[in-house]
Amino acid sequence: MREYLLTKKEDIRNLNVFPRETKIFLSKNFINSIVGPRRSGKTYFLYHLILNELNLKDEDYLFVNFEEESVRSLDRREILDCIKYHQEIYGKLPKFLFFDEVQNLDRWESWIYELYEKKRFYIFITGSSSKLLSREIATQLRGRAINVPIFPFSFREFLNFKDFRIKRYYSSYERGKLLNLLREYLEFGGYPQILIDNINPKIFFRDYIDVVIYRDIVERYWIKEPEIVKLLIKFVASSLSSQLSINRVFNVLKSHGIKLSKKTLYSYFKYLENAFFCFSLKKFAFSERKSELSIPKVYLSDTGIANYLLKTKISENIGQLMENVVFLELKKNELLGEITSLFYYKDYQQREVDFLVKEGSKIKQLIQVTYANTFDEIKEEEYRNLLHVKELFKDHNPKLIIVTWDYEDERELSWFGRKGKIKFIPLWKWLLEA
Repeated sequence: MREYLLTKKEDIRNLNVFPRETKIFLSKNFINSIVGPRRSGKTYFLYHLILNELNLKDEDYLFVNFEEESVRSLDRREILDCIKYHQEIYGKLPKFLFFDEVQNLDRWESWIYELYEKKRFYIFITGSSSKLLSREIATQLRGRAINVPIFPFSFREFLNFKDFRIKRYYSSYERGKLLNLLREYLEFGGYPQILIDNINPKIFFRDYIDVVIYRDIVERYWIKEPEIVKLLIKFVASSLSSQLSINRVFNVLKSHGIKLSKKTLYSYFKYLENAFFCFSLKKFAFSERKSELSIPKVYLSDTGIANYLLKTKISENIGQLMENVVFLELKKNELLGEITSLFYYKDYQQREVDFLVKEGSKIKQLIQVTYANTFDEIKEEEYRNLLHVKELFKDHNPKLIIVTWDYEDERELSWFGRKGKIKFIPLWKWLLEA
């Protein structure tokens, strides 16, 4: 462990780290729980904090990555003594503790709680499992952890990496370049390794999916049918930004002679969610039970994964990709606590609104996403459904928003006595303001 601690510091000192825009809450009274998909940049976010944000000296911090073989091969007692070894090397306790992919350590919760209770350290933990979310974390840590979501690059971070200057107004040339970059972002996604290391996206996503299947699911949950997980991933991708019925998937698999229980299939889907590979969005209902039992819509953690799995031209599913990136921004806001909860709306007459955003007990926003460059390209049902649902929540006075490709306006519209002011905003602008 002594050798590992010293070698790790040397490795970190020699890194050139791209800054992320995510902010932290620095307090010894809370644990910063940095969560997100595998390879989204959580480890490098810690490096960014050490090198750029906090400017820490070697003696100020301790860093342990529980996914590295040199740590996994150590016995538990030696790992738990890492702070003692740091004090032995530097003659003082570290102020900052960084524990990367901490879920790989058995019974990590009790150890982190013990360190937290001392109130001596600023503690940062990361993980590629939703079990580190503040609402799902072990009971003894609940209320003591703050979510810090790190997803693949946001569109703003993507533009910064591409050296595209973000400003309020753009020339027609700059706007054309911006839309071209947005199309690239939707096609290849925002995984840092693809951008920074210039890795072939097909090779990256092939390896990424294999790691998710075998390390995050098969090994972690002792799965005996990895091929079923692969099939389920394909079903998830083909249902991008739309409803996914596990019952229907079960019946399709059954019709092909694949035997497994429905309960097992539900568990496999939950494992994919736990690994932040995908997310489910529940339908809004006035009954919480009905909402929980509803058929969810599904979204992937990155649009590049969707394109890799679907193997279609971006033009064939651009509306779904647009909706997916809008969802991811809203999901990050939910994890940060900036919005209370997120749903989609769909009634018995199939009137649907893509996103219903709650803040506290109020419905604050109703959002539709559609590929359109002019008002005439927007289907009537998009704003008709907004006006209908607004009427259901008229006491809440929600904002009505339609996210478009490149059409911007604000219009007072009506439909059979239902009226409302609707804001039409281009996706690029919505993403930069989100």
